[in-house]
Amino acid sequence: MEKNKTAITRDSFTSGFGVLAATLGSAVGLDNIWKFPALTGLNGGAAFLIIYLLSTLMAGLPVMIAEIMLGRRSRSDALTTFRVLYPQRETWGLIGAVGVLSAFLILAFYTEVAGWVFAYVFKSAAGSVLSTDPKITSAAFEKLVTDPVQSVFWQLFVIIFVGCIIALGVSKGIETTTKRLMPVLFMILVMIGIRSLMLPGAAQGLDFLFHPDFSKVTGAVVLTAMGLAFFKLSVGMGTMITYGSYFRDDQDVPMTALRVMFADLTVSILAGIAIFPAVFTFGFKPEAGPALLFITIPAVFSQMPLGNIFVTLFFVLGAIASTGAMLSIMEVPVAYLHQRFALSRIKATVITAVTLALIGSTAALSNSMLAGFKLFGMTMFDFYDFLTSNLLLPIGGLFLCLFAGWVWGEEKVRAALSNDGVLANRHIISTFLFLLKYVAPVVIVVILLRGLKII
Repeated sequence: MEKNKTAITRDSFTSGFGVLAATLGSAVGLDNIWKFPALTGLNGGAAFLIIYLLSTLMAGLPVMIAEIMLGRRSRSDALTTFRVLYPQRETWGLIGAVGVLSAFLILAFYTEVAGWVFAYVFKSAAGSVLSTDPKITSAAFEKLVTDPVQSVFWQLFVIIFVGCIIALGVSKGIETTTKRLMPVLFMILVMIGIRSLMLPGAAQGLDFLFHPDFSKVTGAVVLTAMGLAFFKLSVGMGTMITYGSYFRDDQDVPMTALRVMFADLTVSILAGIAIFPAVFTFGFKPEAGPALLFITIPAVFSQMPLGNIFVTLFFVLGAIASTGAMLSIMEVPVAYLHQRFALSRIKATVITAVTLALIGSTAALSNSMLAGFKLFGMTMFDFYDFLTSNLLLPIGGLFLCLFAGWVWGEEKVRAALSNDGVLANRHIISTFLFLLKYVAPVVIVVILLRGLKII
């Protein structure tokens, strides 16, 4: 069994629920709240869900299991993991380097979007973004994103907030926080969902979300589902490798990953139930995108009794979802600095936060002071998004499949996933290996080619 020499002194998750909460917190993000439910409804409802589930089982889940497996076996950060597990050729460490870079660049723009959500928690509570007129809610959102002071302030707020949790450590910071936030997230979703189901348009909203319309299923829809299946589980950016290194030795990795996958899907469906009955009741269009989150939702909930309370709860929900995701992403560079350069956790967090604030400010100012600056025809916000989503993450995921499935060795995979023979899951491991070696790489290549607009 391969272990890193620093494994004894490393912090780790302390309970099975802590592992599940932290990993689910990583997988759940803002996309669960608005993008996934809307895409489901617009692309065939239950038909899209079926394609998404199949794609997840073929690509997203195997890569997630592989990342957690490698991280737990190495007890190392995302970059060092490959050097520990396969010292014969250090070039495999480039997979980890791509993951660390991806995590950092994702944070550069994701912290800005999360900043908008946090801003809306306070603005909703104060009633400053509530209006039945979408033109007014649109103007309020436009004012936020085009104001350089507000944009940078809220991004810094988010970075400092997440950084303080990260600095506390894995068990006292990440695990403790996610164990508290995930139950609250489900509770808020259920509360808003129950209220939405009491509205006159509930049946139409549920029909939009769940009615299987196979006539809408085209090649583009299938590709969209495949892309979501890969990106929604927070793979390809080193997060699951890093979290896997904190897993307990007796944790059943395949079953934990499967639970996270279904819990993540449940969050998305509950979000759809919470949103779309209200959207249809008040005559709005269920379009995917920031417009639904920041413009349509305030206009919709403002028409409901106690609408100010429910819209505030909705953005608290979004803040919780984004926090869990940001914790896992920021942990990737922090863990690397902490282990690779023997920095204290606080120093590693401060260095990451300061660097992130400097680079992230270029994304925060993309709608104001840097709106005219383009790189390859894109603002810095869009460039970071395109580079990570369409290039770095698929490439990292593809080479991770090749490493875990073909290079590291079947014997080591079986030992790692069976907890050195303790778990009787031989058939599960065989299925995993088949998907990882032969199916997931093909799916990821298709996702990569679509992202680069080659297909």
